Amino acid sequence: MLYFTIRRLGLAALVALTVSVLAFLLLHLSGDPALALAGEGARQADIDMIRKTYGLDRPLAVQYADWLWHILQGDFGTSVYFKTEAGPLILSKLATTLQLGMGALAFALAISIPLGVLAAIYKGSVIDRACLAIAVLGQALPNFFFALILIMLFSISLRILPVSGSGTWQHFVMPAIALGYYVAPAFMRLIRAGMIEVLGADYIRTARAKGLPARTIIFKHALRNAIVPVVALAAVQLGYLLGGSVVIETIFALDGLGYLAYQSITYKDYPVMQLIVLLLSVLYVLLTLAADIANAWLDPRIRVS
Repeated sequence: MLYFTIRRLGLAALVALTVSVLAFLLLHLSGDPALALAGEGARQADIDMIRKTYGLDRPLAVQYADWLWHILQGDFGTSVYFKTEAGPLILSKLATTLQLGMGALAFALAISIPLGVLAAIYKGSVIDRACLAIAVLGQALPNFFFALILIMLFSISLRILPVSGSGTWQHFVMPAIALGYYVAPAFMRLIRAGMIEVLGADYIRTARAKGLPARTIIFKHALRNAIVPVVALAAVQLGYLLGGSVVIETIFALDGLGYLAYQSITYKDYPVMQLIVLLLSVLYVLLTLAADIANAWLDPRIRVS
């Protein structure tokens, strides 16, 4: 198990390094950063001065090595638009995105676990097909369109939830639903498949033969074993939710990393854009690593040699 963990840590470090290269190259693939920072109609002398100021006149490999070295030292650069250090700026927005991601994950699990259990118990019935239809709808419906439906229903028609902002927990209800509903079907299908497999196991038949109540068999014996893969998937999906919050945060004007990324793209704030991409990518890698290790520990069927 120790060798398995070390091997996964090494792989995660390699992936994180690759992500840092891609995050840095995004700046240059999107066009000339100096020209973008100078704006339309800028003189060539101004563009050359910006290149020299930000070190953009040096070879690309030298620029990357210098940027990575400063990142490792904790120097994340300065925001071009907000005129402040990029590191503290991004950290001040991270809590909002984490709250949104955790809320979306909690909502996804809250609806997917009951639906998955029901679909497995009534396999092949109308209830099973209805649960599967809800799952298909969750992935077929774009989250931005679903978010607009929620705004029209709960903010405009019923007037029970605020339409934008991040001041109270009520501001996170609709964003969490809109973001979490998209990943709920993956949990639902995994729980359904796991429950169907577990309910056909010998120890479940033995429990039924002993006369144990159906509720005890389902929730104490079957669900406890079927939910093991969900732990690993939850960590991976949390990384996806954090990275996929840009659209939802922009629609609901949540003051998080997603909305900051939108602002950075709008105002061509490249240092902040690079750091957000790097941070969210590294978080996804770390969460995937944690899920991999947790799954190996929890599921004895996985070989870790």
